Amino acid sequence: MANDAGSDSLVAGIGLIAGKVWQTLDAEGPLSFGRLVKKVGAPRDSVMQGLGWLAREDKVRIVEQGRTRIVSLGK
Repeated sequence: MANDAGSDSLVAGIGLIAGKVWQTLDAEGPLSFGRLVKKVGAPRDSVMQGLGWLAREDKVRIVEQGRTRIVSLGK
């Protein structure tokens, strides 16, 4: 199944958000998921997609602390 231009732009957008997430964590250090969303300044769903991208590449750690998830850069 071939990708269409719309699909390519969605993937590119997720990649851009992943970059913003990485840059934010690099500058700020570990953050709760809620604070990360505020700092990145993108919709929650977009930040989640960016985190998924980075997690798949083993570039972030997500640790549960009680009811909170703390996100930090991985290895």
